[in-house]
Amino acid sequence: MLSILIPVPGRVLEEERCQIVYPSSFAAATRHSRFGISHMNHSEVASNLAESVSAITDPEIGRSLGELKMVGGVRIDDGVVHVEIDLPTPAYPGRERIAQAVRSLLSEQSPASESVNVSFSSSVRGHESGGSIGLSVRNIIAVGSGKGGVGKSTVAACMAYGLNSFGARVGLMDADVYGPSIPHMLNVTGQPAATEKQTADGQSVMRIMPHEVNGIRMMSMGFFVEPHKAIVWRGPMLHKALTQFLKDTDWGDLDYLVIDLPPGTGDVSLTLAQLVGLAGAVVVCTPQQVALLDAVRAIDMYRTVKVPVLGIVENMSGEVFGRGGAKSKAAELGVPFLGEIPIEAAIRIKTDEGSIPDLFAADNPARGPLLHVCQQTAIQIARQLLETPQLPTLEIL
Repeated sequence: MLSILIPVPGRVLEEERCQIVYPSSFAAATRHSRFGISHMNHSEVASNLAESVSAITDPEIGRSLGELKMVGGVRIDDGVVHVEIDLPTPAYPGRERIAQAVRSLLSEQSPASESVNVSFSSSVRGHESGGSIGLSVRNIIAVGSGKGGVGKSTVAACMAYGLNSFGARVGLMDADVYGPSIPHMLNVTGQPAATEKQTADGQSVMRIMPHEVNGIRMMSMGFFVEPHKAIVWRGPMLHKALTQFLKDTDWGDLDYLVIDLPPGTGDVSLTLAQLVGLAGAVVVCTPQQVALLDAVRAIDMYRTVKVPVLGIVENMSGEVFGRGGAKSKAAELGVPFLGEIPIEAAIRIKTDEGSIPDLFAADNPARGPLLHVCQQTAIQIARQLLETPQLPTLEIL
C-alpha cells in the first residue's frame, strides 16, 4: 500500500492510501533498472533509491529534491519502502504531486517492491528575519498596498489565519498606525500585559506580551488608544512606537510574522522595514485601473529599496470591480500573481463580526481562494530564499 499524506487545515497530516502491486517480493532485493540487474541488500537498494528520489524535480520551485534538501530519508522495513519528504513550509501546495512522482519513479526503477510509504513533514525555511533586534522569526511578510480601501488589512489577517491553519507558528503585527483595524477583525480588546524578563547576560528587561487569539500572537496600536481617538503623530513618534512593537514584544519563536503596513509608500513603511530583513512584500489591490496604478507605485517602492516582491493579490474580484486586472498587471511587471479573492459577502460579514476563523470552514466559499493565496505566498518565500539567500535590507534613500 502506498501511503500519501495530504495537508488539511487544522491538522498536520491526513492519510490517503493507494495500492501499488509489484511482481515479486521486495525481500528478494532484485532490481531491474537503469543501474543494471543485480542482487543487493536492503541498505544498498535504499541508498540507490534515495539517489533517484533526490533527482526528482520539485513541481513548485523547479529544483531537484536533493538540491532543496527535501529528501528526509529512504529506508526499507519488512518489505516496505519508506520515503520521507521534508517540505520547506507546511503550506506547500499540492504535495500529492511529489508522492505521485515518487510512485512513478519506484515503479520504473524498483519493480521488485511490494509496498511504498511516502510521508511528509515540514521545516519552515527562512531568512531568520529580525535577528539583529532580537527577534526569533524565520520570515517577516510585509502586506502593503498603494492606496487605502483595497482590503489590505483583511488580506493580512486572513493570511495569518491561513498559515496558522496549516500548522505554522504565526504572529500578526498591525503597523497601520493611523487606522488600526486588526483588533476589531480579530475581536480582541484591552492593553497587552507587560512582564519582566531576564536576558542572557542577566539583565532585567520589560517585555510586552502580545495578545493571542486562536493560536496567533498579535500586536496593534489599536490596543493603546480608544476606538474613536485619532492618532496625531509625526514620523519620529510613529517610528519609536513601531520599533517597540518589534523589539519589546515577546513574540516568541515564529515561522511567519505578518505585518499589515499602512497604505501608500510613505515614511512608516520605509522606517519599519529598515529595522528587519523582510522575506518579501505582498501587494494587495483591486482589479480596476485606478487601484492598479497605485499598486504599481508600491511595487516600484519595494524594488527601489531592494525588498523582494512576493506577488500581487487581487482582492474583491467579481462583477462589481471586475476581474483579472491584477493578474494582467502582474504578468506585465514580471511579478508572481498570488491569486484572487472574490468579493464575497461572507468575508465582509465575518471580518465585521471578528470571526475570521469561520472563513476557513469547509463550506465557506472564501476558504479555497484564501488558502490558495496563503500557499502561493509561502512557496514564493521558499523560492526567494533560494534566489536571494542574504537578507534583503530596506534602504532609506
